[in-house]
Amino acid sequence: MDATSARRTWLAPSLRGYRRAWLRADVLAGLAAGVVVVPQAMAYATIAGLPVSVGLYTCVVPVLLYALLGGSRTLSVSTTSTIAVLTASALAGRASDDLLGATFTLTALVGVCLIVMRLLRLGSLVEQISPATLTGVKTGVGLTVAVTQLPTLLGHTVPDRDTGFFGKLSDVVGALPTTHALTAVFSAVAVGTLLVLRRTAPRVPAALVVVAASILLVTLTDVEERGLTLIEPVPAGLPAISPPLWNEIPGLVPAALAIAVMAFLETVLVARAQRQRSEPAVDSDQELLAVGFAALGGGLTQCLPPAGGFSQSAVNLGAGARTQMAGLTTAVLAVLVALFLAPVLSELPAAALGALVLVAVVSLVSPPEYARLFRVDRTEFWVAVVTTAIGLTAGLLPAVGAGVVLTLFLVLRAVSGSAARPLYPGPHGGWTTNARQDGAPPPPAGLVLLHLDITIYTGNAQPTQDAVLAAVLAAEPAPRAVVLEGAAVRRVTIPLLDALESLDADLAREGVTLLLAAFPAEVNQHALAAPWWAGADREGRVFRTVDAAVAAAGNTEGASVP
Repeated sequence: MDATSARRTWLAPSLRGYRRAWLRADVLAGLAAGVVVVPQAMAYATIAGLPVSVGLYTCVVPVLLYALLGGSRTLSVSTTSTIAVLTASALAGRASDDLLGATFTLTALVGVCLIVMRLLRLGSLVEQISPATLTGVKTGVGLTVAVTQLPTLLGHTVPDRDTGFFGKLSDVVGALPTTHALTAVFSAVAVGTLLVLRRTAPRVPAALVVVAASILLVTLTDVEERGLTLIEPVPAGLPAISPPLWNEIPGLVPAALAIAVMAFLETVLVARAQRQRSEPAVDSDQELLAVGFAALGGGLTQCLPPAGGFSQSAVNLGAGARTQMAGLTTAVLAVLVALFLAPVLSELPAAALGALVLVAVVSLVSPPEYARLFRVDRTEFWVAVVTTAIGLTAGLLPAVGAGVVLTLFLVLRAVSGSAARPLYPGPHGGWTTNARQDGAPPPPAGLVLLHLDITIYTGNAQPTQDAVLAAVLAAEPAPRAVVLEGAAVRRVTIPLLDALESLDADLAREGVTLLLAAFPAEVNQHALAAPWWAGADREGRVFRTVDAAVAAAGNTEGASVP
């Protein structure tokens, strides 16, 4: 590959090698995804208390930038209910005249956070966040969004307070006597239509059907005069440049970081779920870059933070999308809507968007997922429960933070145990960490054989050293040597060398020799720079294979495996 092509590998990766025969399928898929994503994004803007035009604009520049930078061929990007709710949580309590500027500053900050994460190559680290955390956050999002849409669906007027799920639910219950009958009936029909079409005709763009039918109803009847509330007028034209509010940045950084993490996770999860076997693997660092620039560009053009959405991506894939040319088509469709259909969209009832949001978030609440976690992993189950409880009481941004902290705690706990496990002769030769199998010879006498699962670092150095000494002291008869097999060790660390040197000294006091076997050649080469390892090598205690180490120990029968 020449230098020029190497420099361009980051640009439009999904369009590389594009074939003209794909164009028709991509254009049709982009249009199909657009009729889902445009009304959904407009509806999600209302979650954050923003004009629907902000949701519409989120389908333009962010979609365009992801299409040029994203690695997934069929992912459809706009905003999602999770991101909209987190944005609403971050901006709760702000005056309306400050809300728009703070929103766009937050979106740009999300982009900056994602780009910094890419520069630090943190993609694989962020992906370690527990799925149980996502389950808890999504449940909190689903329930919180559902209850915030009830006043719109029932025609209530309730105070806009940051009281969390239970406070909002109490406000809704208290306002039930003021339910507007026409709005409630309209909402029930809209929700029912969306649910029926989703189940019976999944290829039909249900969102577009409800939006179009609602606009026709307003145009042809007097429902507006009867009290059916419409959305705020949608301005015609494209968004203007929105510079960040520099004084808002310090206070928005924590929220931007939490939203960036969730936007990245949602995007990667959907991209991997959509990937076909013939497509390249999803590169987490490439996705950080793509979503980061999409958010940064969106923040400068009056948008919500973007992320990959499952529903529109599924439509995109199902309609035959081959590349991000479909995403470019969706962006063009959004531009045409903004330029020519804004007056028509202004005739849309607010309850129609509320119905779209309600149906979209219902799927986020998944009791079977909690049941699965309870059956398989009680620890992960409680992570999901705690994250959900925090999301419903303290708020969704604290829930994301708590979920990240819990995940890091569980990861550290898991990898901070001993890296040493018993090693047994295999039934057909070789060595295995499985307990003795039928037909396997007995372990050699006078030896303790152990395998290192992973390399040793600060967290697991002492537990590993303690486990090896415990195995030696428990062995009967008392062993003369320990064979430590390190085929799984991939790199040399200072804790690895220090732990082995300390272990060697402890074993020597017990009259036991430490033998090192099967460490990868590159690990052995690097470790020779350490005086202790070089000394062990000169003494003939470093072997290429376990068989060589066992033979050198001169043991022929018996067993000493813990």
